[in-house]
Amino acid sequence: MGKIITAQRKENEAQLAENYIRTYILFPSGLLGLLAMIIGILALVYQLFVETYDEWTFFKSSGLMLSGILLGWGQTRYHRFLFRAFPEFWASRMKSSNSRGAQRLKKAAKASTDVELQHAGRSLVPVAYVLGIGGLTGLSVWSFSSGSLDYMAAFALPWAGFFWGKLFTWRSVIPPLTGKK
Repeated sequence: MGKIITAQRKENEAQLAENYIRTYILFPSGLLGLLAMIIGILALVYQLFVETYDEWTFFKSSGLMLSGILLGWGQTRYHRFLFRAFPEFWASRMKSSNSRGAQRLKKAAKASTDVELQHAGRSLVPVAYVLGIGGLTGLSVWSFSSGSLDYMAAFALPWAGFFWGKLFTWRSVIPPLTGKK
């Protein structure tokens, strides 16, 4: 009987983890990626009309998009590892986000602290995040300061690539919900 309960609990945790990823990673990534892409494209169109668009504008904007995509892909690879190895981590986040009321919040806070991530390289994860954000920001500043890109395009395009890189990398793992009931 214990094996059945454990299997059902793990299945429930996997479903909660999937729901958390759909709600708090995929949906915001799609929305923010679309918003950043619209801002970046409008800035490039503006640059085309004021006649400051040249071949370097194309290369740098493409490079910024690709660097954002690579960073989003890298972060998603780490999140996918957590999804496979520690589904209870994402499930506890979903449980804590679903809780309402003071008593549920206390339970959720206790439940979310129960999941401890222990894996090789865990101490390097914050460094990787800081280097990634710094790298994208540095590339944006360099592209803008060299005069090839408008500042809006230089700062929006890498983030469009980042969020869409995350979105499309997750889609291969967690397919979109269908209309089936």
